Amino acid sequence: MLTVIVEFKLPEKITISQARETFLSTAPKYKGMPGLVRKYYFLSQDGTKAGGIYLWKSREDADRIYTEEWKSFVRVKYGTDPSLTYLDCPVVVDNVLDEIISES
Repeated sequence: MLTVIVEFKLPEKITISQARETFLSTAPKYKGMPGLVRKYYFLSQDGTKAGGIYLWKSREDADRIYTEEWKSFVRVKYGTDPSLTYLDCPVVVDNVLDEIISES
């Protein structure tokens, strides 16, 4: 599995309520997306940075999404370019589902 942290500095500080409204407007496009296990939206506590933490089944799944078109969408929606950090994710502990996930 692969974790990708997508982060961008916001042009203006926003509140958690503003972030929630914006994130809810884009969340449906990720529901049921092939290869995406989970996505967490985040806002820094000072309201100056936002992004998502994605858990993918594979790098190939992630690469199908992080295209120039997607980067342009982020640029238009949030006013800045995203940075992407790729991390191997060999084990996930999920206390909601009460399971440990590991792909071999």
